Amino acid sequence: MSGYVQLELFTESEPLPVLNGMYYERSTERFVSFVLGRRHYEVSAKRCFLDKAWQEKTKRERAI
Repeated sequence: MSGYVQLELFTESEPLPVLNGMYYERSTERFVSFVLGRRHYEVSAKRCFLDKAWQEKTKRERAI
């Protein structure tokens, strides 16, 4: 019976980070903007009107 773990239910834990900003979603190949953790806007990578250098940087650094 040594596999039990006691959970601290009444202590405050670190809140999960909320997504804000523009990200690249690999599974759908879309740029997605999040506002307070909720999807706000999506655009296909092929139809994206933003700068190509920005697109490549976002794909490298902010892929989800």
